[in-house]
Amino acid sequence: MSAPNVELTEAEWSVIKAVWETEPCTAPVIQEKLFKPTGWHYSTVRTLMDRMVVKGVLAAKKQGKLTIYSSVLTRPEAQRGELVYALKHAFNGALTPMVQCLLESKDLNAAELAELESMIKAKKRSAKK
Repeated sequence: MSAPNVELTEAEWSVIKAVWETEPCTAPVIQEKLFKPTGWHYSTVRTLMDRMVVKGVLAAKKQGKLTIYSSVLTRPEAQRGELVYALKHAFNGALTPMVQCLLESKDLNAAELAELESMIKAKKRSAKK
């Protein structure tokens, strides 16, 4: 069961990326991985991970005294949620200005532009059916 369009906080992004790299995993493993960049202690990481379980982003199962976490949310689902959030909040739901902003903010090479054109053409063909 995936969580469609889940909006992650910056802290949750840190946790989910660490989980994706090491899953299945425990909170102490994630805390150790995140301690140097964040300074978070075990209780902070465990609280975040437990909240992410409630949110439907992580799954947790008990194995003896350990809680084993794994992701429910895939990377593409998380990315989609971020884009939907940006579209809704920064562009008032208007896709064209968002795409224009992305195109203007990054130098695209010919191959990238061709790939984008191909995606648009494919979308047009499927929309006509």
